This record gives sequence, C-alpha cells and structure tokens, in this order.
Amino acid sequence: MKKLLSICALSFSAMLLVACTSTNESVNAQTCNSGNVILTADFAAGRMDECKALGNSEYLITLKPENTPINSSPWYAFKIQAEQPTTIKVTMIVKGNKHRYLPKISPDGLNWKLQSHKLNGKRLIMDIDASQNAVYISAQEIIDNQYYVDWAKTLQNKMKVSYDVLGKSTQGRPIYKIESKSNSKEWIVVLGRQHPPEITGALALFPFVETLLEDTTLAKQFREKYNVLVIPNINPDGVFMGNWRHNANGLDLNRDWIDFSQPETQHINNYLKSLVAQGQKIKFAIDFHSTPHDVFYTMPVNYGIEEPYFVKHWLGHLDKAMPNFNVVLQPGNTPNNGVSKQYFADNFNVHAITYEVGDETNRESIKVIAKNASTVLMQTMLSNTDHNKE
Repeated sequence: MKKLLSICALSFSAMLLVACTSTNESVNAQTCNSGNVILTADFAAGRMDECKALGNSEYLITLKPENTPINSSPWYAFKIQAEQPTTIKVTMIVKGNKHRYLPKISPDGLNWKLQSHKLNGKRLIMDIDASQNAVYISAQEIIDNQYYVDWAKTLQNKMKVSYDVLGKSTQGRPIYKIESKSNSKEWIVVLGRQHPPEITGALALFPFVETLLEDTTLAKQFREKYNVLVIPNINPDGVFMGNWRHNANGLDLNRDWIDFSQPETQHINNYLKSLVAQGQKIKFAIDFHSTPHDVFYTMPVNYGIEEPYFVKHWLGHLDKAMPNFNVVLQPGNTPNNGVSKQYFADNFNVHAITYEVGDETNRESIKVIAKNASTVLMQTMLSNTDHNKE
C-alpha cells in the first residue's frame, strides 16, 4: 500500500481519556515562561528535557534520552499557551541523536494532525500559533496509561472479558491483563507497548484485539477454540515518563526475554509458565511495535517450531485479501537477543511475530490493516489447512 502521511485530523473515541487532559500526575516540570507565552510538559507522558526562551518569540527545546546507549526514538510532548494571540518559533534539537518522529499538533489531546515544520540538519523548526487555548505538540498521538484503563473497561462492558492486574512495574504501576476464556486449553497472546514512543503499534493493537473479541460468528468460533490473553501496556513507567525506549531502570524490555531481570517481563513469564504447568498450551503470540515502515518480523520456517508454515500461510492470505497493501515478511532468528518472539519460539515451540507499524502510516489504514490481519488470523487458525506444508 502506498504509505501516506496522515494530514487529516486523527480522532480517538471520545469516551477515552488521554494524558493531556489528565494532569494529576507530573514527571516533567520543565517550563519555558517568557511572560506572554508558556511552554510546559507538566502532564503524564509529557517530555521536554530542556527549554530556553531566546527572545523575539523564539524557543529552543533540547531532547535527551533517559540513558545511553539507546535506540534513537526521541519522544517529546508539551503544551503551549499565550496570554495574547501570537505566533512563536520553536526549534528542537536532539542531543547526540537525530529526529525520528514528525510533530503532531492537537487542540484537545483527542484530534491530531501533522504540524507544519522544516528540518534543517538536526534542527526541527516550527511556527506555531499560540493563544489562551492550549495546543499540544507531540512526537506522536498521546496514548497514556489511563487510555489503556479506559479502553479495557470499555471492552469489559461490551464483551465477555476479564480485566485484572497481572503485576506491578518497577515503580509500582499496575500492568493489566485482559482475558477471554472458554473451555479451551489453547491460548494466543497479544503484547504491546514495550517501547513507549511506538504509538502506531498501539493504534494497530486496539482494532486487532477488538476484532478478536467482537460479536461475529467467526470471532465466537475462534474464542471457543482459543483463549485470548492481552497485555497491552507492558511498560507503564516508560509511558508515564515519556521515555524513548526503556523502563524505569533504563533497560529495554524487549531485550529482557532471556534474563527476566525486570519485573515487567518477570510477571509475564511467570504467568505463562503457570498456565503451561496447569496443562494449558500457548499456540501463538504477537507483539506490537513501530518502525519507519510496515513489516512483520517472523520466525524462519526451518526453525523447528510447530506448524512451520502457519505464519507464512496467514500473512500470505492477508496479502491476497489486501491487494493495495504490501505485506512484508522478514524472517529472523536471534537466539541471544532477548526479544519476545524468540522467547515464544524457544520456550513454547510456537510461532510468534513482531508486528511493526510504520511511524507515519495513514491512521485509517492502520485500523483497516489490523482488522484484516486479525480476521485472517482467525480464519487461518480455524482452517483445516496443513500448516506443516508450504
């Protein structure tokens, strides 16, 4: 599919709250106050590591990672208000790295569009109209911890799912699990938000899961055969702090699926192992992330896992079902890397994939692709196709 920049307003369900409307918690009180204009990141998921008023309605923001070394995914989120309407110039630079995300602007934290800007080397420059009505500037749409809570409660009200705390994060925040259970002993596992800035992965996870849980004949048949476990927000500390990649201990959770040195991965590993100890079976896992372009990272068909051609069949059917979307598979085996898909293959002998969604993939397209991926997954898992053969 031709990747389009989303230049129209991006609406989220009005029933869901986002960080910029709930400021009862604060992690980043960095502020630029020049009298008439104030820039602040004093809200959950806000981040503006340094801010300087340069005069003449110009401001310089410096972005810094939580620690190094780190993948270069500089996150920023701040709001702007002015006593009198004015236009300001904001320049952002990234210390030791380069920009990844194109700036988004929102008047309310619910509707987003691309903010006009220009890149001059490592400097990202924007002219922004400021007034008494706050506007929000962010690397991507803001989806904070409360968003996940509200989304899960909405699912619970509409569908037969349980919603419980799996465990606590490094800083004591709840890590929630959503489950749909039948008399089956077979499970599929859906994971999300190991890396805080990877918002497009979250935008795909929501419709993907909703499709699995909806009231259709296909979905009901699927849930009779397979239990569904969803852990949509694995890194709530990093989300709250506006981290580039890591958890509160400065570690990449998607490199911790061997050592399990962090409570976030420990809780998941312990729970999955407890299911297996009870005679349950993990059948498939999918982990949602973001990267510059849409890609599905898969296990190689010759790795020795059960039903070796299952994922190839699934994604091949998806490719045929969506002729305008190019399904890109990238098989790989990284046994010492500590990523989740390798963990599922090595511990449960099953397929797992990392579903990477493009940073600037059109938001409506993300929904359509995710819903189709979910539908075709169910069809493929329920089919009588021999997935041991190509």
